[in-house]
Amino acid sequence: MKSRVVLLHCPTYDLTTVQSTLQRGIDLLGGLSTLFRKGEKILLKPNLLYGQSPQRCVTTHPVVFEGIIRILQDYGVVLSFGDSPGYGKLSAVARKAGLHQIAEQYHVSLADFESAHWHEIELGSNTIRIPLSSGSLEADGIVSLPKMKTHGLTRITGAVKNQLGCVPGFHKAEFHVRFPNTESFASLLVKINLLLKPRLYIMDGIMAMEGEGPGSGDPVQMECLLLSQDPVALDATFCKLIDLDPLFVPTIPAGERLGLGTAQEDKIELLGDPLEKLKRSSFNVKRNPPVKDVTFRALHPFRNLVLPQPRIDPERCKRCGICVEACPVPGKALAFANRKTNHPVYVYKRCIRCFCCHEMCPHKAIYIYTPWLGRQVIQFLGGGHTLSEKGRISPESESANVSASGR
Repeated sequence: MKSRVVLLHCPTYDLTTVQSTLQRGIDLLGGLSTLFRKGEKILLKPNLLYGQSPQRCVTTHPVVFEGIIRILQDYGVVLSFGDSPGYGKLSAVARKAGLHQIAEQYHVSLADFESAHWHEIELGSNTIRIPLSSGSLEADGIVSLPKMKTHGLTRITGAVKNQLGCVPGFHKAEFHVRFPNTESFASLLVKINLLLKPRLYIMDGIMAMEGEGPGSGDPVQMECLLLSQDPVALDATFCKLIDLDPLFVPTIPAGERLGLGTAQEDKIELLGDPLEKLKRSSFNVKRNPPVKDVTFRALHPFRNLVLPQPRIDPERCKRCGICVEACPVPGKALAFANRKTNHPVYVYKRCIRCFCCHEMCPHKAIYIYTPWLGRQVIQFLGGGHTLSEKGRISPESESANVSASGR
């Protein structure tokens, strides 16, 4: 059977519009009775990277959260919700993002995302133990609610990557150290999905984030919602919407290789509204291929001359210390500066290029810089003109600066 992905036009966060669009999407997938049983305990897993207002597009929008709550409660399932934010307590982050208030209104309980149970998984030739939150394991099923965003390490953060939030607290950062390249880290993300087996994935793409995602990018209208039971097919469809090669997103080939889903067009049944009418080729995203494991090893002696690196904009830095705290490297790859500067400084020989600091910065003060030699390598590999003269992510053309409303 083909994997089904529902793509629906949804131009606004009006609750009635969102709820009816979600209901239409579920009906196209076969209806609620094919996905859930009345009385089941279902966990809603939004993207709650850190506490920001919904307008920043860092987190799943509260109206999408409310819309699926109304649909599932009307059907008769028992709901909880949870995530493990990059920093901050779940309750406080959810309140700032507008989800906690919705949960209280509909009596949706906060799941336990602090305690964990350990599981063994096979990763390549190794057996490793990973912790998963009690709340994600105690539910009968999971509905994953990813946000449509870019990502410095994996190109996009989508359906597959959203389940990393089911790993509690500091363990997420620990995995970046244990799996410092994109291919092995992507395989870990896929294995987490295979363990948890979410029933349904719903991507909030009404307003998305482009550019320096997943926390420091810019809001952009995409006016769509995507639903699927196959997270690989859903993420591949997201890629098609923004004219990005799905094979450049490490979790997609890893997901196919490990049996999580498919990205092949002839194996995906696209339902709902035509993709071409919602496509945004000007979406600001890194379009160059990721550095392969073998390339990473070969470039290691010269990595500071070639590989992308996080940098700090001193004019935006607030010296909050969140980047230093987020750094998973033992001994830290960055630390607070001495008296000569007013912002943290990097020790690049320690930096593993996980970009956790970039992901966690709430002030848009950290960006990903690609050195001149690295930009030449990208051009040689045919990655397109996605980097500015300063090595930062930039639109491929002037048309990228036109808002979606002016399409």
